[in-house]
Amino acid sequence: MSMQVMRGWAARYAPCVGLVGLLGATQQVLAGDYDGSPQVAEFVGEMTRDYGFAGEQLMGVFREAQRKQSILDAISRPAERVKQWKEYRPMFLTDARVARGVDFWREHEAVLARAEQEYGVPAQVIVSIIGIETFYGRNTGSYRVIDALSTLGFDYPPRADFFRKELREFLLLAREEQIDPLTLKGSYAGAMGLPQFMPSSFRAYAVDFDGDNHINIWSNPDDAIGSVASYFKRHGWVGGEPVVIRADVRGDRADEGLTQGIEPVKTVAELRALGWSSHDALRDDMPVTAFRLEGENGPEYWMGLKNFYAITRYNRSVMYAMAVHQLSDMLVQARGVK
Repeated sequence: MSMQVMRGWAARYAPCVGLVGLLGATQQVLAGDYDGSPQVAEFVGEMTRDYGFAGEQLMGVFREAQRKQSILDAISRPAERVKQWKEYRPMFLTDARVARGVDFWREHEAVLARAEQEYGVPAQVIVSIIGIETFYGRNTGSYRVIDALSTLGFDYPPRADFFRKELREFLLLAREEQIDPLTLKGSYAGAMGLPQFMPSSFRAYAVDFDGDNHINIWSNPDDAIGSVASYFKRHGWVGGEPVVIRADVRGDRADEGLTQGIEPVKTVAELRALGWSSHDALRDDMPVTAFRLEGENGPEYWMGLKNFYAITRYNRSVMYAMAVHQLSDMLVQARGVK
């Protein structure tokens, strides 16, 4: 952000000093939830020292930031019982999501084709991610990002360090993109735009895909599409390779091959020795993520390959990655393209 824009921030958010004496005791209420907070003062000091922000300009932002109890309630809510695949899959793989995805693909076909050519990530995978994350931009979040990250960074001790880091990244991206940080919205955890990038992911992987010298993943599908493709490429996506393969299992040792976690640490040869096989020719030394899902018709055994692991880097869940993959297949079938 230019110094002129930075001064504009300061001018907008600087307090009216002449009102302090008049308002007296009510000033603290009007000042905002984080005015006078020692934690905020320390954070602002770090941003001033380490990143060259003007302290008063940042204090002006935090005077307008609001602590949201609904955010704390949402993040502290007890985790639901882990759903089985047969319950999880119908939440995302719906006729409505496929139909809207086909429309989105047609509307942005040229941009998706360019992203696929530049990054090697298939158009249907990009569309699927945006479809699962925000229903193609319909549900991008209603919280101001500054409120979400301030609330979690200063009032949620279990993960305060993580969210303060994201708050730092958010303020940096707002300065870099010359955006008023009080205007941007996202999820209760601070995920933003059509692809729901956290601020650190935005700064690391988002791209200006339409060449207008700004990165806008909130209302510019071109930048959102290019940014998803960039993310996957940077996380190891290999164009033209498969994602996941259904396995047949025999014998009573199959479950010994299941991977603990999502990293591809089993080899095809190891699984074969335990009774796993597939109709696809796979190298013996190929690393895979071996997992079992409880489907509508009973247990399903799968081998996730390198591109499957790339999807789990977006969300560390094999069921999420399966939903992305299967929705992408459904989109291809619905479009009638190879």
